[in-house]
Amino acid sequence: MELLMLGLNHKTAPVDVRERFAIPKQAIRDGLANLNEYEGLSEAVILSTCNRSEMYAVVDDLREDLPTLRQFLFDLTGNEEDIDEYLYHYENEECIRHLFKVASSLDSLVLGEGQILSQVKAAYALGREAGTTSTILNTLFHRAIACGKRVRTETRIQYNSVSISYAAVELARDVLGELTASNALIFGAGKMAELTAQHLVSHGIKKIYVTNRHLERAEQLAERFGGEAIPFDEAMKKAVDVDVIVTSTGAPHYVIKPWETRQLMTKRKGRQLFLIDIAVPRDVDPEVGEIKNVSLYNIDALEEVVDEHIQERREEAEQAKDIVEEEVLSIEDKFQYLSFRPLMALLSERCERIRQREIKRASSKLPDLTKEERRQIEHMTRMIVRKILRMPMMKLNASAGTPQEEFYIDAMRSLFKLDTIGETATREERHHHYRYAEQ
Repeated sequence: MELLMLGLNHKTAPVDVRERFAIPKQAIRDGLANLNEYEGLSEAVILSTCNRSEMYAVVDDLREDLPTLRQFLFDLTGNEEDIDEYLYHYENEECIRHLFKVASSLDSLVLGEGQILSQVKAAYALGREAGTTSTILNTLFHRAIACGKRVRTETRIQYNSVSISYAAVELARDVLGELTASNALIFGAGKMAELTAQHLVSHGIKKIYVTNRHLERAEQLAERFGGEAIPFDEAMKKAVDVDVIVTSTGAPHYVIKPWETRQLMTKRKGRQLFLIDIAVPRDVDPEVGEIKNVSLYNIDALEEVVDEHIQERREEAEQAKDIVEEEVLSIEDKFQYLSFRPLMALLSERCERIRQREIKRASSKLPDLTKEERRQIEHMTRMIVRKILRMPMMKLNASAGTPQEEFYIDAMRSLFKLDTIGETATREERHHHYRYAEQ
């Protein structure tokens, strides 16, 4: 089996491309539920954030299954356009290294930001929920999450780090100056919107308005920061009184359009309006930025925000890279033995079934055994099986990654008549290989 990942991110694709290939949570669930339609893909996890859409998969053949993974991306997003110039893919060790760097925030738009580790966890949880992770991706993502935690514990990369929402507020200050006399309107009530409100308040914003399609969520967020919730349909009317609008919804379409913005600017009598769209897909129609006295910035503009602590975090990033390399080497050692795990499991189960069957036969002939005697027999027979298997298991482990590996696998299958499912089997066959072994 091989590891393969395919994706695009803020380094390779502009926001107008990323938004077309952003993958909603329900689309991820639907896609993973139908993974068995894609021959060659046996395990999969999909990571989709505002800055990246990436798919991690266990495949039968790297070259043959890369086009399949690419088609999976198109099917997930409903797009099939020529975007090869924006895509990247990594195989095996480089796939591991890339995921570890992502989880450690070394590949983020804002170096050291803290949200990506939670997003990696959430992506993995969706894969587990859908049943599209098994030994390899379970091992990989557990270690990636552990690597991300280790980097944040053993380095200072997160100190003086900024989030995307913080950078958005800093951008507003750069353009408008101090915010103490300004009002702000936030579209959205999720985590990003919450962080934005928090940073606006810490910078002395005069008043915060929050709008969301679910008014109760807007009310909860507004209450936390002493703001006011606005019904979604009335938000642009309230925008007459604000200086800054920050949008961060999960809408698949524009929520601020040119026509209503022109109407708004007429009522504002030419007062400048500052919009920051940190959503992907974008919330604000790009044509809005062409309207007189409207300044529109999207998430890609945040890269230009001056960060006085970036050099310090870059120094910490060098230490973080060393940790990533240690973790890559460690997991490669672990993966070296994965090819034997199904075989070892089958051999252990075969021996365990034989042990239980013989104990059952003996018990029927020895009805007067006490509870303690039965316990001693159970223990004794378990130890016999364990000691008999110890040497074959050691031989298998010792041959992992050597020219003798295939010889020992074939020998074990033949000697113990183990009906294993090989690497060329389908996903369903691999999933049910224990049932086959019992027959």
